[in-house]
Amino acid sequence: MYIHKKGHPVIKWFLLAIIGINLILYLIPAKAIYSITIGVLSLGVLFLVVRFFRVPQRQSITDETLILSPADGRVVAIEETTEDEYFKDKMLQISIFMSIWNVHVNWNPVSGTVEHYQYHPGKYLIAKHPKSSLLNERASVAIRHANGHALMVRQIAGAVARRIITNPAPGQQVQQGNQLGIIKFGSRVDVFLPLDVQLKVNLKDQVKGSVSVLASWR
Repeated sequence: MYIHKKGHPVIKWFLLAIIGINLILYLIPAKAIYSITIGVLSLGVLFLVVRFFRVPQRQSITDETLILSPADGRVVAIEETTEDEYFKDKMLQISIFMSIWNVHVNWNPVSGTVEHYQYHPGKYLIAKHPKSSLLNERASVAIRHANGHALMVRQIAGAVARRIITNPAPGQQVQQGNQLGIIKFGSRVDVFLPLDVQLKVNLKDQVKGSVSVLASWR
């Protein structure tokens, strides 16, 4: 495991802030219990921030017939919907909610060519809100597989998440299981698939990015 490079500045500023707060408490008269409590809470916050940016070393599945999960988390929605941004057609949407305990790195679910990328500024509704996919800050990446089919991964910020990082650009070739990006303090990822895929997950399933299988091409 290592810490994502996008987390280094955030961790640095949190660490400096924690040192500053505890130094002030040390220099001014205060009850020991307050200083100890603030010190313990500060370390707890720093621990959580470091956890947010961890990147686990895991053995990704590589199988061109499969569509892998792009994120760690719990499946909170499986439904037919109309994708209006790029495909403008009915598709199968699978939504994965990432809690504060999940890894917040995202992975490419398939290999292929990036056909579309679009970043949208927006609100910061709770990620479980049904409208968060359309109203929140988000970034969408459409990937065309060698078999001619395409899918879209949409990274969605939530009430805490405030910054989405997406690596691939239009025209770029991506490899299944490689990093797609990261949502700082993470929240939700929606995957839009053709309706004729063979579904491999159920509602409320826990999935692991680049390892769990969401569906397979028919």
